[in-house]
Amino acid sequence: MRELKTVLPYLRPYRWTFAGGLVLVLVSNYFLTLGPKFLELGIDALEQGSPFAEVRRAGLLLIGVALLGGVARYGMREFLNSGSRKVEYRIRNALFQHLQRLSSEFNDRFATGDVMARTTNDLLAVRMVIGPAIMYLVDTITRGALIGPRMLAISPRLTLFALLPLAVLPLAMFVLGRLIHDRSMKVQTQFAALTDHIHENLSGVRVVRAYRQEAAEIAQLGRLNEEYVRRNMGLASVQGAFRPLFTFLGGLSAVVVLAVGGRLVIGGSVSVAAFVAFGVYLAMLIWPLIALGWVVNLVQRGAASMGRINVLFRQHPTVVSPPDPVPLPPATGGRAITFDHVWFRYPNAKGRGWVLQDVSFHVTPGSSLAVVGATGSGKSTLVDLLVRTYDPDKGQILLDGIEVRDLALEELRSAIGFVPQETFLFSQTLRENILLGADGTHQLDRVIETAQLREAIATLPDGLETMLGERGVNLSGGQKQRAAIARALAIDPPVFVLDDALSAVDAHTEAKILAGLRGALAGRTSIVVSHRLAAVRDADWILVLEGGVIVEQGRHEDLIARGGRYWSLLRKQQLEEELEGVRSEE
Repeated sequence: MRELKTVLPYLRPYRWTFAGGLVLVLVSNYFLTLGPKFLELGIDALEQGSPFAEVRRAGLLLIGVALLGGVARYGMREFLNSGSRKVEYRIRNALFQHLQRLSSEFNDRFATGDVMARTTNDLLAVRMVIGPAIMYLVDTITRGALIGPRMLAISPRLTLFALLPLAVLPLAMFVLGRLIHDRSMKVQTQFAALTDHIHENLSGVRVVRAYRQEAAEIAQLGRLNEEYVRRNMGLASVQGAFRPLFTFLGGLSAVVVLAVGGRLVIGGSVSVAAFVAFGVYLAMLIWPLIALGWVVNLVQRGAASMGRINVLFRQHPTVVSPPDPVPLPPATGGRAITFDHVWFRYPNAKGRGWVLQDVSFHVTPGSSLAVVGATGSGKSTLVDLLVRTYDPDKGQILLDGIEVRDLALEELRSAIGFVPQETFLFSQTLRENILLGADGTHQLDRVIETAQLREAIATLPDGLETMLGERGVNLSGGQKQRAAIARALAIDPPVFVLDDALSAVDAHTEAKILAGLRGALAGRTSIVVSHRLAAVRDADWILVLEGGVIVEQGRHEDLIARGGRYWSLLRKQQLEEELEGVRSEE
């Protein structure tokens, strides 16, 4: 219940909707519980030989209260169920907004499928508590409060015997409720694992097919699915005990009423009409008590699900804007970038050790920096720190002399056009993907030309208006990378970062793109990360990373003349290209 209390702020804006629904619960039960009284009057009129008008009056009143109670119950469902949908809408929006603000450290710890399960399946379970569970709980309580005095008025002794079998219910609800809560948590956890596997498999379906792993993936899903079914069956076995138990106790109560009430009728202390009315009251009370078992089930499942959702809400971004951000000065061209004794290791992989160690360098405004090194040397991590995907453990990073942690995140990231190593395109038109974050369309032709994207657009069925598939599946790897470069250029940033984003294009196209970028980036500060050293030879300054440490830095000619690590990397790539040329000739 502590977890479910967190729903209250989302429910508050619709409190009058829920209040109206709960009032209608009271109204509907008031009219419905009048029915047995009019039934009793009709039977009494027949038994006493009263005029048929009395019987007809009782029948009409019975029909009238049934109609009024039915209309009120319709309104009750309309108010409470629609209110629960609105609360679900607010929670989903709030959760998605919260997820958008979380840092990359969160995504390193939580699988996408798990988060999807919590925002869909778990949220549905919470909605069932807010709507149906509240409705039936209040319905049971109000009906009991209205029926109890009427039953006592007929016979306190008969009421005591009738309710005696139902005294077992609180203990049963407590024991079974705890079992349902624990098993619901296990079911939801397994559902998250199942969702994550399906999401990952469908995202990597080309790899699965290329390596002929269809059978292995099907088998793995089968194992996860079997465990999901096993846990659901365990939950179902407990849930299944509710209705039979409640029905048995209700039937036992009816037997007691028949035995004890029959003696009272025979003894003359209770009339036949009153006995019939008492039986109807009991029947009207038993069904809500049976529904109470379902309510307990919904509440326990909803509490378990809200607990899982609250785990997400309790996550806090580690990379945030400062309370009083320092504004950047107006940019006349590029911006200066300084790394001052920066150390970094990934928050969720401390055992991996330092990824960057004591990295220091300075890039003057409008100049270009190239970062090279072997795979795993820390190149991508370096540019991730610049845009504050993560924050360094030690040292500081400055943009125009201002520590990046003192800048508003929005201002920092709008100042940097970042093309990540892994290109991601949305299921929108190519035009919308390129203009993502841009102020207008005035630079569209120029960025398309610079990114060497015009020829690719000509081959698409609807040109720029072509709707892209998931992750840009209808584009080649090179076309996706060029689209990402155009997208970064479209925001017209003073700083441009290219993180090995030309790996999927051939050397000739890469040379053309880089030539176009040199013109487009004139006057801007640029950082180019590349595994191809031929692509960075024209940079104003080159850093060579190895094991997270800058082992060499300087201009291309100076580094070649030094004959160190940069020279050996370049020589190795040249030999590989020569071997590839020989193989192609053969």
